[in-house]
Amino acid sequence: MPHKVISLISVGRHPQSGRSRRADQDSRAVELGLKLAGTGLDVVHAGNSEEPVLRQYAGMGLPKVTVLEQAESADALPALSNYLKAEKADIVLTGVRSESGESSGMTPYLLAEQLGWPIVARVADIVEIKDGEAQVLLALPRGQRRQVTVKLPFIASIDNAAQAARQSAYGPGLRAKMAAQTGSTEEDNVRVNWSEAPAKARPKRLKVVKAKTAADRFKAATAKPQGGSGKVMKNESAQEKAQAIFDLLIEEKVIR
Repeated sequence: MPHKVISLISVGRHPQSGRSRRADQDSRAVELGLKLAGTGLDVVHAGNSEEPVLRQYAGMGLPKVTVLEQAESADALPALSNYLKAEKADIVLTGVRSESGESSGMTPYLLAEQLGWPIVARVADIVEIKDGEAQVLLALPRGQRRQVTVKLPFIASIDNAAQAARQSAYGPGLRAKMAAQTGSTEEDNVRVNWSEAPAKARPKRLKVVKAKTAADRFKAATAKPQGGSGKVMKNESAQEKAQAIFDLLIEEKVIR
């Protein structure tokens, strides 16, 4: 029996131009959903069905996009929660955070709380689904991966380490069906009371590195915190290549 996979999408914003676009992490979630479910993937957006950006997602090879029709000021959480319950989804894929609006990254966590499902954050890939469980690869710093097992149903937020989205085709995107349904009429009171203004750049505090040798300083500058338990899979070839480059820089006296 095929599993029900749903990808949630939002309207993204280009970081330089500010123009509307398909969100990078959401499009990666759609790409992973297509890998798992093919054209049976259900892609859902809470908002305006006339939004042109939705055609960019549809151009990835989707026959239709489900739109929960609601005003911009409405809260998307009740509509999404009710839809996922009604559709009896097994896997829900989202981006880590949206590129517009509040961009808090709380949507997948609030959905998981309402549905009573587990949430897996920073997913790089879903390797296998078998016997009601999924083998999931989590993205760790410095290109490392951790493999975990999670029971269905669950919500997964897709990291930038996941496979990049395929190019969007204009023609298929234009021909795709926008299946509109009634969304939520509940106002998002928190967002209504907020005001938006351009953010000011703040100076970053420099980290003091207490290391005697060049190798120790290089390691301290590139090290990032890692998780605790779990199965960690390292890319040994990448580490060896990085070490070879570092040794070459030492020999050429570029690093002292």
